[in-house]
Amino acid sequence: MKRHVEIFTANCPVCDPVVSMVKDLACDQCEITVYDLVKQCNDKACLSKLKAYGINRVPAIAVNGLLLDCCKNQEVTKDDLTRAGVGQA
Repeated sequence: MKRHVEIFTANCPVCDPVVSMVKDLACDQCEITVYDLVKQCNDKACLSKLKAYGINRVPAIAVNGLLLDCCKNQEVTKDDLTRAGVGQA
């Protein structure tokens, strides 16, 4: 059974090792698609997938249409920043 692995990346020093790791681990049953969100894709499908998966941080990986648990971090919020003291004298 083929596995479709989608990698969402910003083509940066944090993302690049993850892309390499996935490619190194991939087998003949893995079909890998890398979405470089900086360059984006011609038809902008990568951006709609980003929203559909609820991706707020990269790198992020989905396998067979499901975002991996390790990639389900929540987005940075104003409350997070305020609790950390940002914007406070």
